[in-house]
Parts: sequence; structure tokens; C-alpha cells
Amino acid sequence: MSKKLSVGILGATGIVGQRFIQMLEHHPWFEVSWLAASDRSEGRPYAEAARWRLKTAIPASIVNMNVSPAKPEGAPKIIFAALDAGIARELEPQFAEAGCAVISNSSALRMQADVPLVIPEVNGDHIQLIEKQSWRSQSGGYVVTNPNCSAIGLVIALAPLHRAFTLETVTAVTMQAVSGAGYPGVASLDILGNVIPYIKNEEEKMEEETQKLLGTLHDSRIDPAPFAMSAQCNRVAVEDGHTESVAIRLKKKATAEEIIVVWNQFRAEPQKLRLPSAPDQPIVYLTAPDRPQPRFDCDLGAGMTTSVGRLRKCNVLDWKFTVLSHNTIRGAAGAALLNAELLKAKGYLE
Repeated sequence: MSKKLSVGILGATGIVGQRFIQMLEHHPWFEVSWLAASDRSEGRPYAEAARWRLKTAIPASIVNMNVSPAKPEGAPKIIFAALDAGIARELEPQFAEAGCAVISNSSALRMQADVPLVIPEVNGDHIQLIEKQSWRSQSGGYVVTNPNCSAIGLVIALAPLHRAFTLETVTAVTMQAVSGAGYPGVASLDILGNVIPYIKNEEEKMEEETQKLLGTLHDSRIDPAPFAMSAQCNRVAVEDGHTESVAIRLKKKATAEEIIVVWNQFRAEPQKLRLPSAPDQPIVYLTAPDRPQPRFDCDLGAGMTTSVGRLRKCNVLDWKFTVLSHNTIRGAAGAALLNAELLKAKGYLE
């Protein structure tokens, strides 16, 4: 592109907002020109307003950029939103009403019937729901969401299996990194040497979102995927990377070799379009008996690849395996960024 598109970040000082800034620093299509956060950050230079938690430095172009009020006036027409659900439920419709394309990481509107919940490799066609939104007809604005950080790696691993063999039952037990709770997140005395077997609303999100993501688009609605789904979610003392123990029953029986080939050969529209943030290989099967592990594998594909391992027979269902994905990259900022790239490739961003 000869000229980059101007974008803004709502919730720019949080962990996901910081990931957006990091991932957009050298992006070939988008350039950050506007930042907004809470009232206490408003009017301050970003480096002063944000407690930067990432391992790379704040980009030079961002350091002295003033944090704007979280209002549509003066904002660019493309907005990446990294807001808490309660705030997002109020603010995201305001920006859509003002004609903005809101690419959201929040859970607030994910299950709304006319809001696309999208993983580009899985259900990119669902973005057509944009045209059913009242904002679209009134101002040109719209909202597109990406899924929960624990649902996204699971669904990427399930999608090619569902297409090839048809899922009948899915169970998932998660071991979720502390970065998924934002900053300051979970108190150290609660998580060190401990496992917390409860993350508010997480199990419900995983179950509902998985079935919407793998559902079928019929004009103005998504028919949820009909398989049975059960999730159990746990917070563990890991910095980045959500690990999941998954078991499945398939309608069409498959061998281990067939399943692994389906995973490793999986490619979709983002790879065909060569979208800038799309990994060359969305799923990698790791053959070592003790992988994937967050410490070694969550950064595969610059954090955008889902790794799978330990495929073996299940005595209750058919197969069981382990899934790992980077929760703040593929599960948050990177997911929204890839959605924006798909929207641009499809002519929804100008």
C-alpha cells in the first residue's frame, strides 16, 4: 500500500492495548494515530499514562502521543477495541454509530445475533453479518469481534477435524496463563504454587463461542454447531500461553495419521491472501511426547500459530490431545488484527 490507513486503539494502556501497539509498530497497512483510555490517562503522554509490561520498548512514535478521551469525536474511522466488557458494551456502539469500523477484542457483543464472531481461518464468511447491523445502514459503521482467548486455539484445532470428520462431542479442560487476567491480574499470593479452578464466565464463553464459530451462516443468523460441548477452566502460574486438554468424539471414524495430516495441511483464506499477520501454518502438530509447552511453543508463528500434540486414543470418547495458543497475541490483539486484515482484503476498510 502506498499510504497506510490511520487506526485508533480504545483501551490503549491495558495489556491487550499494549499488544496492539507492539504488533502495529511496523504493520504494512495500518498506522496508529490515536490512543484512548480511561479518564485518569486522558491528556497525558502515553509513556506516562501506561505502565508498559511488554518485553519490547514502546515504539518511538507512541511514546509522546497524548491519550485522547474515549469518544468518537476526533477518532479515526478504524478502531481496535481492547476494553473491559462493561465499558465496551457502552462505548463500542457509540463508535459504530459514528461510522467507525470497530474491531473488538471484548466479549460484550460477541453473542449478539448480528455481530460477527470471527476467526479468519475458520469462519471468515461470517463477516457478512455486518450488513445486518443497524449502524451499517445508518452511518457505515459496524462491529466485528474475535473470540475469547481460550476458545480461539481450541476452535482452530477443531475446525479442520469438524470439516473432515464431523464433531459429535467436545470436552476441554484449560490451564490458562495469568496474562489472560490483564494487569495487575491475579495476586501473586493467590496463584504461586496454586491452581485456581474458576475464571468468571469463562466456561460459558468457551462453550457458546465455540458453537457460534463453528456454526453455519444462514442469511441474517448463525445456526450454532450441533455438537455437545463442555469446558472446565483453570488459572495457572504461567505468564503467557493457554494450554488445553481436549477430548473429542467424531461421527466419521479417523486414524491418528489421518487427523495429524488434516492438522498439518490445514490452510485457509488468510494464507491464500497472504495477510500480513497470518501464520504460514495455522496449526503445527508436535511429535515430542511432552509438547506443546507454553515456555517453548507459544511463540510459534510469531504467536499466531496454534500448536497441538499428544494425540492418543480416549477410553471415553474417541481421541484426546493437547492444544496451546498464545493468549494475548493469537487470543487477543493478533486475532483482532487478522480480522482487520481480512476486512481490508474484502473491501470493508478504506
